[in-house]
Amino acid sequence: MNNANLKYPVAAFLYASNFFSTLQGKNNTTISPVFIHTSNVVSIQMKKVIMPLLLFLFLFGVHFNAISQYETKPFYKTKSLLKKAIIPSLLAGSALLITNSNFEIRLQRNVKFGIPENFNTTLDDYTRFAPLAQMYAADVFGVESRSHWFDQTKNAVIAMLITDLITSKLKSNIVKTRPNGANDNAFPSAHTSYAFTSATILYEEFKDTKPVLAYSGFAFAITTGYLRMAKDAHWFSDVLLGAGIGIAVTKLVYHFDYLFAWNPFKYNENIMIAPSFDGQSFGIGGIIQF
Repeated sequence: MNNANLKYPVAAFLYASNFFSTLQGKNNTTISPVFIHTSNVVSIQMKKVIMPLLLFLFLFGVHFNAISQYETKPFYKTKSLLKKAIIPSLLAGSALLITNSNFEIRLQRNVKFGIPENFNTTLDDYTRFAPLAQMYAADVFGVESRSHWFDQTKNAVIAMLITDLITSKLKSNIVKTRPNGANDNAFPSAHTSYAFTSATILYEEFKDTKPVLAYSGFAFAITTGYLRMAKDAHWFSDVLLGAGIGIAVTKLVYHFDYLFAWNPFKYNENIMIAPSFDGQSFGIGGIIQF
């Protein structure tokens, strides 16, 4: 990472401390989940979504594969998009295969076994963004990363916006009842898609310098998915598709980040900007050193 990152401990510390202090101050509200013992009915609209989704995954791995063969990266060895598409494709394919199946219903019962019926927590609201807090905390201690802090923030914002757009569109076009019966927009899990977007950002930034740190974000992402099921907010297929979307979008953003390489702060050591989250809303914070 650029040595300029060492000059921003205050900004990164504020971001991380805001994350954990907000987490400690939240009061939980109890919601009694109602488990559905019969298969959910998926709207015919889902059929209109599956083919475009599969087409997207195919193009993700094949259409742009030729481009990657001619690219060179100054910091890390480029992998083909075909290889990068394997995991998200498997996750998405598995989700489409098991959604509304008897296997999924049995698995949900197993996940809920031993968990109090009124179990509820807001922890998953924070674990989904914990990898981003890890990234900025690593900047505090001068851990070498792939990108400048502005490029980290820029890639995170772009990836989150695209993930949110895809997830929201799928939710609005697919009718699938949540396990607790709260509503019919279970598929896919937005919390999980954000969590795996955050985790993949952390992975891309530190995979070549601090592999343990790079992979640690996925522990938070998996925890997020588990909590969504434990709270009866999502089925397993919802979580799988959310994970696939988060990973695929972030891989695409980082693969083509040279197309939006603009960085006005690359040679300015007095300013740092980072996203913030207070548990209810998103924002952007900044520090200016005089």
